[in-house]
Order: sequence, then C-alpha cells, then structure tokens
Amino acid sequence: MTRADATRREGRGLVRELAAPVCRTVPWRALAAGNLLGLLAAGVPRLSGGAGGPWVALALLRAAVLAHALALAFLLDDPARHTTAAVPVRRPLRVALRLALVAPVTALWWTAALLLVPSSVRPPAGAVTLEAAATCALALAGAALAVRLADEPRPGPSVAAALLFTAFLTVLLWPERWPLFCSPGDPKWGEAHERWAWLLAGALLVLGVCLREPVRGRAWRRGRRPSLSPSGA
Repeated sequence: MTRADATRREGRGLVRELAAPVCRTVPWRALAAGNLLGLLAAGVPRLSGGAGGPWVALALLRAAVLAHALALAFLLDDPARHTTAAVPVRRPLRVALRLALVAPVTALWWTAALLLVPSSVRPPAGAVTLEAAATCALALAGAALAVRLADEPRPGPSVAAALLFTAFLTVLLWPERWPLFCSPGDPKWGEAHERWAWLLAGALLVLGVCLREPVRGRAWRRGRRPSLSPSGA
C-alpha cells in the first residue's frame, strides 16, 4: 500500500468516526420545524385548488424556502464550543460533515415542496431552485460568519432574526430597476435570476472564507484555546 493510499484510508476512517458525533450535534428539531412550516406553506395551493394562480404559488414557495433557511441558520450552533476539544481536525472537514448530513434532507424536502404545488401553477423548477439555493447559502454564510467573528456558542437565533429582518427589508426596499422577486411571466424573469446566481456565488464565497480556522491571536488574547468541537464552531 502506497503512502497516498494509506492517507486516504486514514481519512475515510476519521470521517466514519466523526459522523456519529457530528450527527448528534445537528439541530434536527429546528430543521424539522422549519421543514414542516415550509411544507405547510408549499401545500396551500394544492389544498385551495390552485386559487390565486402562479403568483401566489411562487410567493408561498419562497416563504417555504425562507422557513427552511431560518432552520439552517442554527446548523453551526454548538453549546460546548468553549469547553470541548473533541476532534483534532480542521474546521472545513467538521462543517463539511454537517453539510453532508443535511444536504440529502434538504434535497428531499425541496423535491416534496415542489411536488406539493399543482403543476398548473408551479413556477419553473430550475429558476425557483436557484432562488432556494441562494437563500439557503445566505443562511449558512451568515451562520459561518457569526461563528468566525463572535464567541457566542449558539448564534443561530441571532442569525435567523437577522435573516428574517433582511428578507422583509429586501422585499420592501429592493430597487425596482434591479428586479429580484419577479413572476414567471415578467420579461425580467431571466435577468432577476442572474442576480440570484450572483447572490449564490457570493454566499458560497463568504462561507468558504469563514470556514478557515479562527485567528489564534484573538482566542489567546481572551485566555482560551481555539475550539475543536465537532460542529466547527
């Protein structure tokens, strides 16, 4: 066995050992609550026989995505952030494990949410999925930024509140010359989703930057060692 094979084998073994502890720290209750609220919102058009048309169905799907994104804001919460040094691995791996556990759940939930909307009023799946991905990425980027810049072990409530507040302000104050929340029949539908793609790229960039280990000087100045908890906080 070559050294590279041994390294890969050791890495796979480490991931298997970490999977169970990380799974226990994922905020499954918050995710379940957000998913349930989202499915209830997405299912309203089917219960009402498509009343309100495509615009209402799209608005309810966006509300469903926001509910799921609010739950994702809690993903990096770690009550033991300052007292536990469980695994001597880098932050990107720890967060990647959490994302790997949650990603299939999100994919299944989103598929169910889309299928709940009657086909007669369902918006284009690709475009609305881009909106969903950007919104979820923004929530994760906000959580990662809060973990990196603050010492709060549970920044989820603050991140969720900031995300909700920002969403309402965006709907109310976003400049009309740069449309973002368009309806499928709007001529600027494609242009708006170019902006959603840029939002997704920017959120993923912020998330990637914030996955780096915390600045050691800041942790040592406060008299505590950098955390190595399973959540990546």
